[in-house]
Amino acid sequence: MSDNSKIMELTYEAGAILLENGAEISRVDETMRRIAGHYGVDDESFFVLSNGIMATAKGFARTKFIPIKGRSLDKVVAVNQLSREVSEGKCDLEQLESRLKAIRAMRPKPAWEQILASAFGSAAFCIVFGGGFADSVAAFVAGLLLWVYMLFVGYRHLSRIAGNITGGLLATALCGVMYQLGLGTHLSNMIIGAIIPLIPGVPFTNGIRDLAHEDYIAGVTRLLDAMLVFFCIALGVALAFILDAAMYGQMQVLEGLAAAPETAGMVVQLVSAFIGTMAFAVLFGVPRRYYLDCGFCGMVGWLLYLILVRHTGLSVPIVVFFATALVAFTAMVQAIVRKCPITVYLICGIFPLVPGAGIFWTTYNVVSEQLGAALHSGITALKVTVAIAFGIILVAELNGKNRIGRLLMKRRK
Repeated sequence: MSDNSKIMELTYEAGAILLENGAEISRVDETMRRIAGHYGVDDESFFVLSNGIMATAKGFARTKFIPIKGRSLDKVVAVNQLSREVSEGKCDLEQLESRLKAIRAMRPKPAWEQILASAFGSAAFCIVFGGGFADSVAAFVAGLLLWVYMLFVGYRHLSRIAGNITGGLLATALCGVMYQLGLGTHLSNMIIGAIIPLIPGVPFTNGIRDLAHEDYIAGVTRLLDAMLVFFCIALGVALAFILDAAMYGQMQVLEGLAAAPETAGMVVQLVSAFIGTMAFAVLFGVPRRYYLDCGFCGMVGWLLYLILVRHTGLSVPIVVFFATALVAFTAMVQAIVRKCPITVYLICGIFPLVPGAGIFWTTYNVVSEQLGAALHSGITALKVTVAIAFGIILVAELNGKNRIGRLLMKRRK
């Protein structure tokens, strides 16, 4: 193999690792060009899609379907750091090859760590969405058992569609059983907390970021992928209510989201947002040294959300827009200071703002044939989703050509 071909093979491998583990399209393209350019390949051509890369150079051409796994952001961080070292001349081809093999072989977080993260994340977000302490205990149990199922059955033996449908069904059924046994007082809060670990944060966030970078094909594809997962979760929740109605002869009647007084305080809410966001850092494979950073990012956004909701007359979508913009700005600053991809912080940080409650209520109202209420909750969830998208896009535009990054680096010097 010629040096040119070997350089392109290694460059392609770096791009493939990034793409299949949750990096946005622009990062994949930039990293590949950086590596190839450093080793003297200046006639390369890369075309990156959401699930494939086409690369050509003198004496080299390759294209391959690359499935998106999306839950190993530690590999994205590792390749990003490796590309920096390549640019600084600290890595020759042999070292690059061995490092990429090591990154490819990196193992996911231990099962016990993921299971506990799902449990704590479910409990924390149950509180964030207004549940009481008893509700959060039920959500903790449901989130724990849900992730045991997803790790050893859903992700191993089922398709993504079947896995998410059955996962939503299981989480809802578990909450229903515990509610009947007297554990928890607000079933809706319990279910919303329990299904949160299934929310597709990686394709949702990266789809928005790809659109912001004018990668329209990839952006739309990833957002459609996220919408499909949302739909599958909703279908699982709906099936649970349908089965419950068939067993007991009537549909379970739910009241609106309750705000439990014992968890409504600012301190409890912020601590819950911090813990819940850190839990998702675990589930998305973020390196452990960034857990606290991710938790802080999510907590900052939730702080602004609570202040604006409680002390202004702004609508929820407008509040979410401002909170998302703050999360995106915080994530960008953290990424610059820590020399880490912004994806690590942004994907986790926006989770307190994702309209999980809206998706649940839309599903429940459709199943219970309250179509007017379903339309209202569905439109509200859509507005919140659009607000999140515009908040992320706004900060991306303000940081065009890395203006804010260069300013911060100058001040640090």
